[in-house]
Amino acid sequence: MRIADRITIRKYLHCEAVFVIHFYSVNHFPSILTESIALILVSILAYRIYKKQDEKPKIWKVLLLLVAGLFSFSIDWQVFGTFLKIPILPLGAWILYFWFRNKVEKWVAYRPFAWLGFFANFIFLAATLASIPIHHTLYPEKELSTYISKVEDPTVITLHPSASNVSLQKGVLKEQLHKMRPETIDSDGWYNQIVNIDIEPKERLEKFPYQLFGTIPKWGSGLRTLVYVERDGQGILLISPEKQFYFRSDQSLLVKGGGQE
Repeated sequence: MRIADRITIRKYLHCEAVFVIHFYSVNHFPSILTESIALILVSILAYRIYKKQDEKPKIWKVLLLLVAGLFSFSIDWQVFGTFLKIPILPLGAWILYFWFRNKVEKWVAYRPFAWLGFFANFIFLAATLASIPIHHTLYPEKELSTYISKVEDPTVITLHPSASNVSLQKGVLKEQLHKMRPETIDSDGWYNQIVNIDIEPKERLEKFPYQLFGTIPKWGSGLRTLVYVERDGQGILLISPEKQFYFRSDQSLLVKGGGQE
């Protein structure tokens, strides 16, 4: 397994009516905040259009028009772990136009809501962009406390037969959360050690033979990480769907012997 800190930027085209993809999950506070503001803004604009019309369509029709207007031909970019959807062609508005092309009066009433639905994509795009700096401000990626904010009955389990029988020093773990700093790791050397055919698989020494459970990331971050502990007990490897981080401690988090301390 090669550990590297990579950000893959992918671009692809497709048609889609879903306009928001959160950073990591629906528990991501910056996304919820900015998208809620965007939704309020779209609602205000729709209300102002509705109030100005002489013949007002039914509310449920307005909602359908807005949703249909969201449907667009889009370009998707993944940047800093976030999907950005850039609308190009207003397919929803065009479909509604052809549907009501022979009903001019209805189209005149419906058209503003259909186009608002399309332009709402740009409002939500701006909201997603705004959530990126908020995320990096609230959740610094080079601080261990971002990924392990709280520990509730933490435990370690053995993942490799080369691991010793150890127990977790809970007090040391809590003490070191705000002291550990990121360091580089020799990923190539680690990888070569794992795939070395000159050493029997059962005799190979796994660098991170323990996994830590019972940790909670910072509230609202939406982060999902796997936490591994180094053989000497002083290193922690965090693996998320996007990145990997390595932190070192001045003290060992493990002590020989069974049972959690």
